[in-house]
Amino acid sequence: MRYVSTLLYFLFATIFTLAQEEIIVLETPTGNIEGTLLVPSKENVPLVLIIAGSGPTDRDGNSGSLKNNSLKMLAQGLYDNNIASFRFDKRGIAKSAKAMTSEEDLRFEHYIQDVQQWHSLLKDDSRFSSFIILGHSEGSLIGMIASQTVIPDKFISLAGPGVSMQATIRRQLVDQPPYVLSMSLPIIEELEKGKTVDSVAPLLNMLFRPSVQPYLISCFKYDPAIEISKVKCPVLIIQGTTDIQIQVEDAKKLAAANSNSELVIIEGMNHILKEADANRFLNLRTYGDPSLKLKQGLIESITSFIVD
Repeated sequence: MRYVSTLLYFLFATIFTLAQEEIIVLETPTGNIEGTLLVPSKENVPLVLIIAGSGPTDRDGNSGSLKNNSLKMLAQGLYDNNIASFRFDKRGIAKSAKAMTSEEDLRFEHYIQDVQQWHSLLKDDSRFSSFIILGHSEGSLIGMIASQTVIPDKFISLAGPGVSMQATIRRQLVDQPPYVLSMSLPIIEELEKGKTVDSVAPLLNMLFRPSVQPYLISCFKYDPAIEISKVKCPVLIIQGTTDIQIQVEDAKKLAAANSNSELVIIEGMNHILKEADANRFLNLRTYGDPSLKLKQGLIESITSFIVD
């Protein structure tokens, strides 16, 4: 009987959990984009639209073989505080793979348009009292630009860059061997001019392969500090001190550009929102460890901002 009771408990617990999740599909001219809506049982709750960061990142915050479940944990943390969330696979990734016909056709503006369309699809749902946009990493820039037209109730930048993508790339390449930077700079300069580069060394192919260059060119024209100054709703900017991709100075730059913003610095939090050492090797090891919990203080800061 004890075995049967335990089995029934887990069965009903699983059914209850699944009942809170809803798969939603956004139809686009190039294919469907899929996401997960996680809704608490409480009525009339805030809804947070979560935008993933750069690269092949799915709705849970995972990229390729690097599984950390950061965005899935973020959604669960919000749920535990009676806040609904919606997170989605970026076009070209996971269940949204068919929404990108080819890499060379992808532009930064496609991601902005996707957020605008998700807003149109979800904003009038009577279950939600307010609509908040949250962007992580590159998703921060996407979110702040989309927020200029859809006008959410609040906007949250989580580990978002404070300088242009090309400036961020230059800064991150400094950590590589000097010859990598010297080989990369001429390519970046051409892309800044709106020109593609046909010949790319195999060593740099992952970052500057010809098929991704049109996307980079489309990104390079945006300055996050300028874009966030155009956001009219209340803004929360969160940054961790052990983030090896984005610096605390980025967050301070964003906060200085918007007088209606609140800045939260979380000690010991890295780019994937987990507690991590500042040592680069130890820090990177967390990117593939889904057993690590979100850094304490993150959910509390977001919740406080939303319900205030």
